Amino acid sequence: MSLHTLLVLTLPLAGLGVLWSLGSGPKAQAIAAEEGRQIDEKPAENERWQRPAEEEIERRLTPLQYRVTQEAGTELPFRNPYWDNRQDGLYVDVVSGEPLFSSREKFESGTGWPSFHSPLQPDLIVEREDRKLGMTRTEVRSRRGDSHLGHVFDDGPTPTGLRYCINSSALRFIPVADLEQEGYGDYIALFEDE
Repeated sequence: MSLHTLLVLTLPLAGLGVLWSLGSGPKAQAIAAEEGRQIDEKPAENERWQRPAEEEIERRLTPLQYRVTQEAGTELPFRNPYWDNRQDGLYVDVVSGEPLFSSREKFESGTGWPSFHSPLQPDLIVEREDRKLGMTRTEVRSRRGDSHLGHVFDDGPTPTGLRYCINSSALRFIPVADLEQEGYGDYIALFEDE
């Protein structure tokens, strides 16, 4: 089964019914076509987190953030802002703002990248086979922003046994104290019993 067929079958099941990609510019169209994906140029207006236009993404992101999220790059280990962040809060997609991970699922993996045993909302994560670099891995992308986040491995701790190894450059951290102000007040309850 091709990636395109898999995505076409799974996204409607998730209630989304469309494929998000790299915006709608010519560069995005070419990359999406190469990967067998379709671009929804007009996402539903009621979607809380949406991928900005390609021009906006290029304007907002640093060169490293762009290389990581849009070109599936990887930042250096131990030289990124969140690998050893121990504050409570949410990690959201730097492109779309989708809430992806929380500090409650973060653990020290020794790899030099932020690692989580599970996503905050599994329906906001897309996993796909990655055969680059001469090996088979599972790439992790954000559903609505279509940002490359990193990879997931099966060598993590309980309760899932998974290690979501994520690039800091793909994330924006929001401390618990700022959740309400940043529009993520619904997630404060996750941290109230600590």
